[in-house]
Amino acid sequence: MPLPLEHIRVLDLTRARSGPTAVRQLADMGAQVIQVTAPVEDGSVGGAHGSDYQNLHRNKRSISINLKDFRGSRLLKQLAERSDVLVENYRPEVMTRLGLGYETLSQTNPRLIYAAISGFGDHGPYRDRPGYDQIAQGLGGLMSVTGAPDGGPMRVGIPVADLTAGLFLAQGVLVALVERERSGRGQKVTTSLLQAMVQMLDFQATRWLIDGQVPPQAGNDHPTGYPTGVFPTLDAPINIAASTQSMWVSLCHTLGAPDLVGDSRFTGGRERSAHRGELRPLLEERTATFASEDLIQRLNDGGVPAGPILDIRQVFQNEQVKAMELSSPVEHPVLGELNLLAPPVRLSRTAGAVRTAAPDPGADSDQILAELGYGPAERQALHASGVI
Repeated sequence: MPLPLEHIRVLDLTRARSGPTAVRQLADMGAQVIQVTAPVEDGSVGGAHGSDYQNLHRNKRSISINLKDFRGSRLLKQLAERSDVLVENYRPEVMTRLGLGYETLSQTNPRLIYAAISGFGDHGPYRDRPGYDQIAQGLGGLMSVTGAPDGGPMRVGIPVADLTAGLFLAQGVLVALVERERSGRGQKVTTSLLQAMVQMLDFQATRWLIDGQVPPQAGNDHPTGYPTGVFPTLDAPINIAASTQSMWVSLCHTLGAPDLVGDSRFTGGRERSAHRGELRPLLEERTATFASEDLIQRLNDGGVPAGPILDIRQVFQNEQVKAMELSSPVEHPVLGELNLLAPPVRLSRTAGAVRTAAPDPGADSDQILAELGYGPAERQALHASGVI
């Protein structure tokens, strides 16, 4: 079956995580991606054979170009003329200083969608600061609402600012591609780690913006809906989320505690949240008498969401994860068969896929140059001079 974006050409100048995350969404859906890396003098591929690199950069071809050389800059411009999308995550103005910013490239390719991620945005007093996921987690407020109450700030266990910025940028690119069908014109699409992090605060942000509350840390409990949190059993802690009144009633009956339903302290959601300190030990006393799998089954049968708390190994051994095929095998010419994360979105007719392993940097330089019309002698000269 044809892939949904196989007619789209993407020029990928990204590194680290946020930019490659954006490009990965496009590549998995079939976009023709050319990765641009800096030449490696000793010919080594460094971390390109590492698991993280392989997961971020699959489904691409790669060319190495020295963008500081005028011949490399000219080559990049030629590639941009043939591209639908260019993605980069340098600091603002880096590409402009190289003569490769949107204003320059759009002159020869007005249909180009130029997508960029920065640390803190393309204007404002923090514009030129180096961006890093953990810095954005702190500046964006996430660390202040993560962790145990009064336990001090805590980072999230994944690079959530990088990942969400990449997802938001990919969404912006797709919107710009749809708009281009109507206008015939490209445009610049930008986001930042800070913008993504503040956006991801979601209801915690509105607690301040609308309600005037500064949300505190709530640990494993839901900040406002209770009882939703981690509870002990005979053999392992589990998650329970009894967020509605009917779920609350079902939870109480499943635990053999129907008396809690009529307790005036716990009659509604606000009351239960306000009296969570009194409610938790009453629930823990009862959940701790069940085996975890038994209680999870009983609660789900009663319409109360509940589930185990798995480590990463257990996640990929889980029957539902296996059934959904959330990892995907791919063959690497040196590393052999690898299992990578599968695309998280499925289309019924034109599903994306992990098709090729991440290439070594510059692995396709000669092929890509040939497609641009460079003959063997020209390619050899570029190699010899260190341009590619």
